Amino acid sequence: MNKGITKTLSATPESFSLRRIPLDRLVPPSSGEVHLWFLDLGELSGSLSAALGGRCDNPSPATPGQLLMARRFYLRLLLGAYLGLPGKAVKINRKNRGKPILDATVHEEEIHFSMAKSEDKLLIGISASSHIGVDLERAGRHARNAMGVARRYFSADEAAALAALDASLRDEAFLRAWACKESVVKASGMGIANQFHRFSVQTDINRQAAVLDFDGKGPGDWSLALVQPSDTFLGALAIEDRLTSLKTFKLVAAGNQPG
Repeated sequence: MNKGITKTLSATPESFSLRRIPLDRLVPPSSGEVHLWFLDLGELSGSLSAALGGRCDNPSPATPGQLLMARRFYLRLLLGAYLGLPGKAVKINRKNRGKPILDATVHEEEIHFSMAKSEDKLLIGISASSHIGVDLERAGRHARNAMGVARRYFSADEAAALAALDASLRDEAFLRAWACKESVVKASGMGIANQFHRFSVQTDINRQAAVLDFDGKGPGDWSLALVQPSDTFLGALAIEDRLTSLKTFKLVAAGNQPG
């Protein structure tokens, strides 16, 4: 990550407060506030194994099945902490396009959430007042055929802005734009297929993340934020509301002492 543009990030690794397992009851975010949780499933594998009665024998959840089990476990653990319930009592449904939501027939509280994964890392966003979307990408990687992807899927304005950039900046700008666009479509629940072209996000890496236009009607009420939960990962979050406060946390195993 280019250290010169970290000022455009809403949170850096040092901003993520450590929270240890077991979690106490969590107070849901207030209106316009978002809670963002970063989890390293490799670091947490021992806690997961103990919680599941030792069924995870490996030191880290390396297989796809173990990773899937870990993601589901920790998502429900967090939601349960906000709801005042054990994780196993949390019931999740999916909307028509696959967006996960709390089962309204079981839970009266309205808590919106979104989850993104990359390798064995997990990012979970929580909002009590607005639909939310998050994305997580490995930072610093080369974007294969970035301009081809942008011209095919992004808006014309975004593709033109990326094409005008120096090649040394294009990978980072593309990755940031991609993460922002992923978070917007996840928040909207409209799915990714054939939707990226409908809106434009900020592609200038020296400016704050923002939705610039949606369906030709301006930015609307969208708020975007980019975060760096670790030195090697970039996250994005989107809500269709004014983002008034962002609180960031990293969930760690019981034995890990806050630094």
